[in-house]
This record gives sequence, C-alpha cells and structure tokens, in this order.
Amino acid sequence: MHILCLNGPNLNLLGLREPSIYGRESLSDLEVRLRHLADQHNTKLTFFQSNHEGALIDKLHWAFHERLDGIIFNPAAYTHTSIALRDAISSIDIPVIEVHISNILERESFRHHSFISDVAIDQILGHGLKGYEMALEKFLGRKGEKECQN
Repeated sequence: MHILCLNGPNLNLLGLREPSIYGRESLSDLEVRLRHLADQHNTKLTFFQSNHEGALIDKLHWAFHERLDGIIFNPAAYTHTSIALRDAISSIDIPVIEVHISNILERESFRHHSFISDVAIDQILGHGLKGYEMALEKFLGRKGEKECQN
C-alpha cells in the first residue's frame, strides 16, 4: 500500500504558527509519527507540502498516475476557496480523507464550508495531529479489507 500525505498552505509553519490552535509539533514531527505507524504495517508514505494550489493539484495528478492507494489531505485554507482542488480530487480515482488539525466548524464562519468534503471519503476535524494517524489507520483498515477479499 502507498499513501500520499498532502499538506496545503502554511502547514510548513506547524509548531511555530498559532500554537494555541495548531500545537507545537512540526510537520517533520508529524512525518516521523506517521512513518512509524506506516512501517509497522509495511505501508509506503510519500509526504508533500506546498503553499501553491497548482503544486497540490500536480501532486494529486501524480498520485493518480502512480496508482497510489489513498491520500490524506489537509488542504488548509484552500479547503474554503479551491474549486480547482475539489475538481482535481473528483477527477482521480483515489480515496481521499480530508484532515484538519482544528475543528473548522468551531472557528470563523468562513471556515465552515469545505469544497473538499463532498469528494472525500471522510473528514477528520479537530483531533490535532492525531487526525492524520486516524486517517492512516482508516486506510490501513481498508488494506486489511482488501487482503481478506483476495
């Protein structure tokens, strides 16, 4: 199994930016945590972060061409603005789990709408970095389901 962990704008500043909302762990800390879990399940992870919408779309297309098994995606602020990311997700045949460190439904009203949620198979909100682990565990559970069917 091969999973892409995709992160949008400003997540490169995790641990530094608004730690009262996003915590003190960095994106590198998250990568270490997820790799540890993935390694226990013989699962490959690819990490990518960009502040640029087009680069995120290119990575979604890359995942499609490489036939990845799933995408954990925190589109950050693009969640609320990017129809282009929504269209990119709907045009690829890869399950996407949308993850947000904070609960966007409990924040400013402009954050309540997600253009991604209706094309994702799940949405995990407000669990901090643990939300990424929860998403990976869901994909690992799907892997187990596939192995039982074979």
